[in-house]
Amino acid sequence: MPKFTHFDEQGRAQMVDVTAKEPTQREAVARGVVTMKKETLRLIGKGGIAKGGVIGVARIAGIMAAKKTPELIPLCHPLAITSANVDFRLDRKNSRILIESRVRTTGPTGVEMEALTAVAAAALTIYDMCKAVDREMVISDIMLIEKRGGKSGTFKR
Repeated sequence: MPKFTHFDEQGRAQMVDVTAKEPTQREAVARGVVTMKKETLRLIGKGGIAKGGVIGVARIAGIMAAKKTPELIPLCHPLAITSANVDFRLDRKNSRILIESRVRTTGPTGVEMEALTAVAAAALTIYDMCKAVDREMVISDIMLIEKRGGKSGTFKR
């Protein structure tokens, strides 16, 4: 049976020791959704939110969050991220914004947490910038979609 790697034999939290792991190319993709009122999505689409270009600011927030992940997640390894992208798709039919992040590195451990953190920060930024017109927005479905590299290989949802 698999065991949690972030605990030692006494049940104490620990950072996983990756010293002996070979650096490999690694990539992770994460997604999430922000659902909102139709009028809110319309305002975002035409740049009508008073705080500025919501998607552009959310993109930068997501990239910055990926780079800062070890400062936010206590046992996450600091990594030299070689690429971090955050993309958005306005789904007008369902009144929502779909967020996808893709993070890459070459190192001894993966970038799943960085990709997930990027999506979460981008979604929270959208909420922050739009809450004056829509406090009923819902952030949901933040999940790992895919990861490549390392000993465990490829995962695809």
